Amino acid sequence: MRVGKDSIVSLDYRLHLGDGQVIDQSAPGQPLAYLHGHRQIVPGLEGALEGMNKGESKQVVVQPGQGYGEHDPEGVRTVPRSMLPPGFTPQAGQTLMAQTDQGDISLRIREVRGDDIVIDLNHPLAGKTLHFDVTVQDVRAASSEELSHGHVHGPGGHDHG
Repeated sequence: MRVGKDSIVSLDYRLHLGDGQVIDQSAPGQPLAYLHGHRQIVPGLEGALEGMNKGESKQVVVQPGQGYGEHDPEGVRTVPRSMLPPGFTPQAGQTLMAQTDQGDISLRIREVRGDDIVIDLNHPLAGKTLHFDVTVQDVRAASSEELSHGHVHGPGGHDHG
């Protein structure tokens, strides 16, 4: 079976930014399992995997527009320290979750300037060209339950047990 819409793909991957220094990878013997065609991985990688077979490997370069998007300067904002939880000591590099009307968002603290905190709402990989080394470990048809739930069940996926 080839990788295509509504297939469950188990994938070994390594990710770097062009310098060979791995910034993320699947754990040995624990491939990433996802439902293909349902926007569960970055679009550029998902498109490059289309049509691959079990056992095939490939190097994929994903430009920012097909990865985590371009870095948006509007996403960098200065907020007062009082907006952070009481007793919290902010430090540059920390990642926090915040609740908004649109749901939970992740933000990074870029800089602490006294009572002002510079935050970045962009994904940490926004604006970056992604370099993937991938191997398809398995491809199978998604079950009707997986399709209705919108995610993989079993090994590498969600367990409702």
